[in-house]
Amino acid sequence: QLSAILECADAAREYDIPLIADGGIRSSGDIAKAIAAGADAVMLGGLLAGTKEAPGELFTLKGETYKAYRGMGSLGAMREGSKERYFWLETEEPIAEGVEGRVKYRGELAEVLYQLVGGLRAGMGYCGAPDIKSFQRKAKFIQITHAGLLESHPHDVQITKEAPNYRFQDFGWGWGG
Repeated sequence: QLSAILECADAAREYDIPLIADGGIRSSGDIAKAIAAGADAVMLGGLLAGTKEAPGELFTLKGETYKAYRGMGSLGAMREGSKERYFWLETEEPIAEGVEGRVKYRGELAEVLYQLVGGLRAGMGYCGAPDIKSFQRKAKFIQITHAGLLESHPHDVQITKEAPNYRFQDFGWGWGG
């Protein structure tokens, strides 16, 4: 996704067209990378779907609280009115471009946004950038190995208290690193 944003940002800048990064945004770090790569905005549907204010029913499963999630391109959403958005005729059966499922409940929108903005501000601070434009000018991207990624996060520590913006499950390797 990052390389696509970099390429599109060059083309969009040429014509003074704003660029919105849509897809692959799972954390504040992803937001910072997308903005640094040239996006003017990011879509946060999946990240905000678990908030109190988002549509969807709350339910508990095996002691965890979840919220029902339905992307606008899912069959269920299209059957209930979003067909027009994708230019499907009423008589046509739509093709799914989204999913239905569950997302972990994340609490109030204000707190989730506070954490996301804080992560973006941290990324800007690493580059010494007081604003978005200077962030986009100053940011440099490097590629690291998987071992480097693991090394850059806490390791050899059993975390006993999760921070709202830092959970091992976000990185896909589970507890224990």
